[in-house]
Amino acid sequence: MAEIHVLQLGEENWNSVYELPLGVQLDFVVSFKKVPKQQYDLFFLDRIPFEEEIDLLFHAIKAYTLFITEKVFTDERAGKGRVKWLFCSRKAKYINTRDVQDFLRQEAKYFYPRPYGEKFNLRDLTISHEFSGKVKWDGNYRLILEGEFGESFQQAAFWRYNTLISREQTIDLWLEYHKDSNVEIILTIDKFENGSISHILEHREFDEKELKNIIQIHGGREGGWFSISLKAKGSGYLQIIALHNRISRGTHGYFLPGGERYVAANREEVFCYFEPNDLKPPLNVYFSGYKTLQGFEGYYMMKSMGCPFLLLAEPRLEGGGFYMGTPEYERLYVEIIEKYMGELGFSANQVILSGLSMGTFGALYYGCDIRPHAMIIGKPLASIGNVARNEKYLRPGGFPTSLDVLRCQCRGLDAEAIRKLNNKFWDKFDKTDWGNSKFAISYMLEDDYDADAYHTLLEHLESAGTQVYGKGIHGRHNDNTNAIISWFVMQYKKILREDFGREIEDR
Repeated sequence: MAEIHVLQLGEENWNSVYELPLGVQLDFVVSFKKVPKQQYDLFFLDRIPFEEEIDLLFHAIKAYTLFITEKVFTDERAGKGRVKWLFCSRKAKYINTRDVQDFLRQEAKYFYPRPYGEKFNLRDLTISHEFSGKVKWDGNYRLILEGEFGESFQQAAFWRYNTLISREQTIDLWLEYHKDSNVEIILTIDKFENGSISHILEHREFDEKELKNIIQIHGGREGGWFSISLKAKGSGYLQIIALHNRISRGTHGYFLPGGERYVAANREEVFCYFEPNDLKPPLNVYFSGYKTLQGFEGYYMMKSMGCPFLLLAEPRLEGGGFYMGTPEYERLYVEIIEKYMGELGFSANQVILSGLSMGTFGALYYGCDIRPHAMIIGKPLASIGNVARNEKYLRPGGFPTSLDVLRCQCRGLDAEAIRKLNNKFWDKFDKTDWGNSKFAISYMLEDDYDADAYHTLLEHLESAGTQVYGKGIHGRHNDNTNAIISWFVMQYKKILREDFGREIEDR
């Protein structure tokens, strides 16, 4: 378990008041005179801050980690001026001092510094010898079992390797699956004693009603290992799509404190993280690129801009599914962006959408709905059907996830499926009036994913008044990423300076 670092600003040192659990370290200060070099995971404010402390606290405290006691809450200055601004920008929460001991003992552990999430490898899924029906591997997207599973629950499949859980850690598990109505399933988890392969400490079974929610596994005082299997009964098909494994933050978010999770009816997920920062325009929206380790991308980069920002991520397939899905799934992205535009009171011309590689598709695709002031993208991907087609001859084995995306979206890999997937983007893009938007695009001159993306975008941007400026860099798609990011950040700063009057510090 990672060490949790806590800072308390107040008049009474809590080290002499409360018992700190193992792994929690609390530093106490009477006054706040400079931003500490150390990043704190939790911050307790036990008195009203002085005016000269507010800017320092703003830079020192991470959003969603500030807790204020009744000594602050009952002070009339707490709801006014700069103090109110600080609490809004850091998403502060109230805590009564009588609850601090329980919070330190039970909740502080969820504010660990480094998030972690992954999807169990589909290739590590093993079919039980008790199942004798049809088995089909659909790329790296899903495993399909079809046939008779039996009249009572019996093992249908299991994940081959056990998973470590640390002391006092909680793991969130989420199963993506589809099934015939005549098939019932149970997820089974056996927790083993640390160092043993036979001593089962805990056996738990979760039915479909329980699987509607995230399943939590607790490490307890000793930690250990756990194994996972899937039982089924009935007759029909069972599609096992993904089993996600993430270190939990309890009730305090997903991946980052304050991170949010949305789920469509087909069990596909969307994650977002919103930080208000200084509450002034623009809202910078960043779509994560391809990542096999789950979580948000671009946090420190977007935070350094000083503006309100929104991170978006999705954990489907191997590293992401290009933000496309059912109409319900796609509406989630638009609703999330509009939700935080509304919270800030911003209009579309006070929004910037951005992303790199896979994230560029999300920015461009949902830019059609938002029509933002600007889009800043690096290594654009637009014709995803072409990206999949290039896997065969131009880039063999380079990005096989593109084939899963094509098959998942269009149920095929042929020329018609490629055309259909390309048109999914361009039909939407061409119906959009881009007259009030500007595009800053850095691209690879020898891109082996979507070679013509930049020039095709120029051909389709026919709206009067659209501004486009781009920079080509020699190399294939994954060559010289540093140059792409450098230009990407430079354009962000340029637009923030020229269009919103912001000067961004280099940190």
